[in-house]
Amino acid sequence: MLGVRKAVFPVAGIDTSFLPATKASPKEMLPVIDKPLIQYAVEEAIGAGITELIFVTGRGKRVIEDHFDRSYEVEHVLRARGRQNLVELVQSIKPANVECVYVRQAEPLGLGHAVLCAEKLIGDEPFAVVLADDLLDGKPPVLAQMVHIFSHYDSSVLAVEEFESWESTSHGVIDGRHWDERVISVSRIIEKPTPELAPSSFGVAGRYVLMPSIFHHLRALKPDANGEIELTPAIHSMREEEQVLAYEFVGKRYDCGTKLGYVQATVDFALRHAELQETFDAWLRERMGAAQLDAWAAGSMLSQPAPVAPGLAH
Repeated sequence: MLGVRKAVFPVAGIDTSFLPATKASPKEMLPVIDKPLIQYAVEEAIGAGITELIFVTGRGKRVIEDHFDRSYEVEHVLRARGRQNLVELVQSIKPANVECVYVRQAEPLGLGHAVLCAEKLIGDEPFAVVLADDLLDGKPPVLAQMVHIFSHYDSSVLAVEEFESWESTSHGVIDGRHWDERVISVSRIIEKPTPELAPSSFGVAGRYVLMPSIFHHLRALKPDANGEIELTPAIHSMREEEQVLAYEFVGKRYDCGTKLGYVQATVDFALRHAELQETFDAWLRERMGAAQLDAWAAGSMLSQPAPVAPGLAH
């Protein structure tokens, strides 16, 4: 089996949570400090050894293509102003050894349909699926942790985290048994169950490493009541024929598809940002009071160095 070289970024969906900000600009381009969400996702994939980035785009998403393209006009202006450091910064957005490919999803017909749009580009290879509005931080990158698990077990891997019972309606929820430290053999997966129907407290966190056999199961699905093809029931079907694993990743997830998660990510990343750390910390202390801020920061993972996955540091 080949290694994981390709990642699919489904970015065609229409966002309503951040209107009017996302009326003309994709939610994936919302910045957390000085980088858009999609760039954090791409950097995570590159950190996992991914060299082919497949963006499933839609109407109004051209700015994502522009972001990862060269901008000779911007570079020219920066050079003229003697800002070579910024020239190097914008050129580093996409390393030379990484290829970006774009495929159009004519209608937003569900996550499973978006993945199907990339089938011809994936071929018969394992691949990753990365949802950019789930901002994950860990050392190594969470996707790198998952690729490590995949290479060991040669099975599809879903990133999961524990959640509060009332959050079940926002997750695909798994059931299964622990095989190894942080590794769960999945016996079933349910899309956004009500709390009383949730089979466990482990929900999928926007990262997947999948065998190419998933395409067979996606094609066999009938659209749901909304006319959409979702990924979760295809994974459940695949599990009946081959092993599917869940991995309790080491790191922190921010649900940047919600206003609260987005603001939390912005605050925590600001407290680690080289340019903002001291001044933002001082401003927060003035606003909140030092004791209250210290108590809050003690429970914040990103105001401190990201946690390191045991045995996976590099």
